[in-house]
Amino acid sequence: MATACGSRPQAPPTFELSGSTMGTRYVVKVVGGGGDVEAERALAELVEAELTHVDELMSTYRAESELSRFNRHADLTPFAVSEATFEVFAEAARISDWTDGAFDITVGPLVEAWGFGASPASAPPSDVQVESLRQRVGFAKLQLDASTRSVRKLDPAVEGDLSAIAKGYAVDRVAEALEAAGFPRFMVEVGGEVRVGGTNDAGAPWRIAIEQPDAVSFQTIVPLVDAAVATSGDYRNFYEWEGGRVSHTIDPRTGRPVEHALASVTVVSGRCVTADALATALSVLGPDDGYRFAVANDVAALMLTRWAGGGFDERSTPAFQRLLDEAGVR
Repeated sequence: MATACGSRPQAPPTFELSGSTMGTRYVVKVVGGGGDVEAERALAELVEAELTHVDELMSTYRAESELSRFNRHADLTPFAVSEATFEVFAEAARISDWTDGAFDITVGPLVEAWGFGASPASAPPSDVQVESLRQRVGFAKLQLDASTRSVRKLDPAVEGDLSAIAKGYAVDRVAEALEAAGFPRFMVEVGGEVRVGGTNDAGAPWRIAIEQPDAVSFQTIVPLVDAAVATSGDYRNFYEWEGGRVSHTIDPRTGRPVEHALASVTVVSGRCVTADALATALSVLGPDDGYRFAVANDVAALMLTRWAGGGFDERSTPAFQRLLDEAGVR
């Protein structure tokens, strides 16, 4: 009997890039993209071009972004938008309809009023202010026309805020650009929203850590191949007011911050734009309604709910558990 001998094949060189975008940080790893200076420079330019493109279109902090110009368009005539912006509006409309309004990109004025926009609030808004702002909120107040690639306001005061979906879309843009350039194995992360292609440099699934709220440790590790994951939570962006916790997650249906004990939601999907929006929607729906929705619609979701005495209750949907079972995780 002959036994083949030899050294283990070297892992393909991995190119890593990180930086700032869209008010947060990004990290990109490309298996097979490292080792050549010119190739690395081209990859860096590709990644940064995609991220800059999305930010220039969809930022509410850039006065001349397409979204900011749309928000200033206080008119009932259709507003023509780019293919990218229309795609995000269309996905937002689909998720909004699917979740009965738990996800709504017109919620921006309420987010601002509660102190989670560009300027912090000195105090929460009054009931009268909330009810007044609610009149400007509702995705049904936007009419999309694919034939003209335009968005028409049915109320001139309506504004769009894509902060709960644009990062996921940016992740997808980078991922798809890498695939088109001939790099099917990658990890793209923007502000905690992640999409992976193929396997890592060891030929194994990418290991994506899910943070434990209020801590520096991880709740679990999710092995992923060709999938996207996004997390929404109340543990980083909140403030205390008169002894209570004011969450940055605003329920578009009530105009008020959610008050349930759901601390974080992680969603796995094929596209990051979908995972991003669904994670927000489930955060609004809460631990009971959100879980029921996810189970009924076969959404792979992990929910962490605060216990009154400290700690968290971990609850995963059957679709999420299947991911772990298929990867041999217990």
